[in-house]
Amino acid sequence: MNQVLLQHALLPSGWHENVLVTISDEGALNAVEPDSNRTDVLRITGWVLPGMPNLHSHAHQRAMVGLAERSGKSTDSFWTWREVMYCQVERMSPDQLQAVAAQLYAEMLSAGYTSVAEFHYLHHQSDGTAYTQRAEMGLRIVEAARATGIGLTALPVLYRYGGFGSAPSSAGQRRFVNDADQFLDIVEQIRNSASNNPNIAVGVAPHSPRAIDKTLLDTVLAELDRVDPAAPIHIHVAEQQREVSECLTWCGRRPVQWLLDEFKVDHRWCLIHATHMDDGEVHRLAGSGAVAGLCPTTEGNLGDGLFEAVTFTNAGGVFGIGSDSHVSIDPREELRWLEYGQRLKHHGRNLLAGGPNRSTGRSLYDAALRGGGQSSGRRIGALREGFRADFVVLEPSAPVLAGRHSDSLLDTWLFSGVRPSVREVYVGGAKVVEAGRHIDADAIAHRYSAVMEQLSA
Repeated sequence: MNQVLLQHALLPSGWHENVLVTISDEGALNAVEPDSNRTDVLRITGWVLPGMPNLHSHAHQRAMVGLAERSGKSTDSFWTWREVMYCQVERMSPDQLQAVAAQLYAEMLSAGYTSVAEFHYLHHQSDGTAYTQRAEMGLRIVEAARATGIGLTALPVLYRYGGFGSAPSSAGQRRFVNDADQFLDIVEQIRNSASNNPNIAVGVAPHSPRAIDKTLLDTVLAELDRVDPAAPIHIHVAEQQREVSECLTWCGRRPVQWLLDEFKVDHRWCLIHATHMDDGEVHRLAGSGAVAGLCPTTEGNLGDGLFEAVTFTNAGGVFGIGSDSHVSIDPREELRWLEYGQRLKHHGRNLLAGGPNRSTGRSLYDAALRGGGQSSGRRIGALREGFRADFVVLEPSAPVLAGRHSDSLLDTWLFSGVRPSVREVYVGGAKVVEAGRHIDADAIAHRYSAVMEQLSA
């Protein structure tokens, strides 16, 4: 049992001074006591925030950043980007995936993310055959998370078809595809590997409405409910306008409408992107209790479009943020561009502040903590008794933060660019970032660099 005194800390009730936290040997917050006068414990100076959950990640895509930024012969889109991605993942081995994921997770931690929901669909060998241990690639993700110390929600992806109406999968998708039994075997192996580890949870991720059908998903969800009725469920939906058109052609309904009609979508669910919804879908999703998983830097990079965040949040909708394809690994940039996108869309300012005289930065950060924690299937996202001891310490001497306090400091941190200002990061009470760098940064980067040379050869 450890006790630490936090000089300034953001609690659910607001900013407090001299917060004494008691951390169990398992990494949970056993007590959180503001206004302590204790002087016999370690004191952490500076401004302390709950660590931000990253609710959507494809770790292997970090290795392709920059490779799709050359114009093609025809109009570029998400669909042409996807072909580049398929080519890039074709060669990646388990060892290479682990090295790439470890580098990514170390960078996430240094930026202020303390957990990640890994939406993992790279299951098989390059020719589509299973590894001897079917969950080999997913288990490498678990090992990368353990090695770096980041909290993990492992989300093996259910991927069966190449399009709506059970269309055949393509050659580029052969590493992704499983039937129900094969997929549940992967989930079980990952669950067994993570048992009794409080830093890891396991859920499932049906890839998208176009990659599954109702019977398949019903089968998987029935087994999930039997094993863990609280496990999270994440799914891509309505990311692209073409996806909406194809869904309408297939069943006469829009993707989010179809999902809400056919399944019991509730607080366990996280709908990734949900960019293209009509007004009815926006209000139905907000009322379901599910989380909208927003990834503004990736959605901008891919030309997806802008989520209707103003209407959604005004209707009581819950959202969180993710870095998805990892063109950026910074929670500040996701939150800033979420707000900026709404400003450009609606021609106003401070649109997600949540009411008059409220801090936009604080509202954004609090909302993303809530949605990220809910969608993780773990007790994270708050400095609160019973939650994980995941927190970020900002650099008190950063010039950009000089003279700022409480919510104005948070506003300045989020809206002042991308200069590094995270000093320390703790996950489950263990320090994983010191002086702005991951504690094993050099060794992790060395392995990553070697892998990138191999993949570029």
